[in-house]
Amino acid sequence: MFFIFFIIFILSAPSLILYYQGYRFDFQSKKLTQTGGLFLKVLPKQVEIYIDGKLIKKTDFFFGSALIENLLPKKYHIEVKKEGYFVWEKNLEIKEKEVIEAENIILFPKIPNFEILSKNANNFWPSPDGEKLILREANENGWSLKLFDLKRKVKSHLISERDFHSKIVDLLNLDWSQDSKEIYLDVGLEEQEKHFSFQVNQAPPVLIEKEIATSSENIISSKKVNGDIYYLDNFGHFFKNEVKLTEKPFPVEGETKYVLEIFGNFIFLEENQTLYAFNPDSKLFEKFFEKINNLKISLDNKKLVYFSDFEIWILFLGEKLDQPTKKAGQKLFLSRLSEKIKDVFWLNSDYLIFNAGDKIKINEIDDRDKINMFDLAEFKNPEIFFNQTDKNLYVLSEGNLFTSEKLIQ
Repeated sequence: MFFIFFIIFILSAPSLILYYQGYRFDFQSKKLTQTGGLFLKVLPKQVEIYIDGKLIKKTDFFFGSALIENLLPKKYHIEVKKEGYFVWEKNLEIKEKEVIEAENIILFPKIPNFEILSKNANNFWPSPDGEKLILREANENGWSLKLFDLKRKVKSHLISERDFHSKIVDLLNLDWSQDSKEIYLDVGLEEQEKHFSFQVNQAPPVLIEKEIATSSENIISSKKVNGDIYYLDNFGHFFKNEVKLTEKPFPVEGETKYVLEIFGNFIFLEENQTLYAFNPDSKLFEKFFEKINNLKISLDNKKLVYFSDFEIWILFLGEKLDQPTKKAGQKLFLSRLSEKIKDVFWLNSDYLIFNAGDKIKINEIDDRDKINMFDLAEFKNPEIFFNQTDKNLYVLSEGNLFTSEKLIQ
């Protein structure tokens, strides 16, 4: 018996060692090969993972992750499913001795719940802290501004058109201060543009008229951010308040529209749909993108989304990217649509939400195999805003302001 078991051990030991080292016999290639693995992390948790149409396992309850081991090297069709949610699917290639990761998967509800927050609104401005909204409402006496507390869901009156003047007053622009405590207003009054500010938490608000002093009388583009005035004069000099920032003037052209866009420390100048970025080291505007409508920085400051009327692109920034296959400066084409794109927001650093026509869509940016895109909802001519504070989508459509349930749990 001893010799029998000894011989069995000697014969089986190499196979067992190879097995536990991850080797399997591939009947298709008819050779011994080392396996790989697949690691997924998904929101919400407890979702089903299918490989080539077969249910393999569920993600765990605590972390929403799953590790699937001992997969032969080849391409597999991966599906992540949960009842009531859109299916995430992608063909991923498993390689020898490697674990392929997809750590940023989010499943979105097929029929998200929306409720009406306010009626008779024709514009809205969310605060930087994501806790409040300014609503512009129309009435028989003109327009008025209301403050909506998103936490308490309470609406209160701020100011009305008649607080400025008894005649017609046009609201040209509204900005929040960075601390979400002050409002800056630009209004048209008696063929003049005037500038006001007031404290949001002051009851009743006191309008303070502000004079904007600049060192140049010939401003061709300006942007007000948190009370600071950035502007470009017709000589091509770029200023912040009274301080000139450019070393050499930008070559401006006559009868050309220039638009300044400022996102934190990133300063951009648009000229005929060509975008220039301000380089603080060289103190010059340098060509950045062409044929764009707008751009926005991701939450991790590693990516830019920029879009035209019908296309969405991503530019990868920085050196430490969360996608190892991408390099700094690399561009990624995401989507081309037949309906005009109105606005795009980052859901997180891996998903975008935007409205094209009457549809609100969600787009991932993982371009391994096909890029998943979902039609989340449909409204008549919607204006949208995704709030990073409460993870809700706000939609203004036909005078009604809607809010969704949390899109990211």
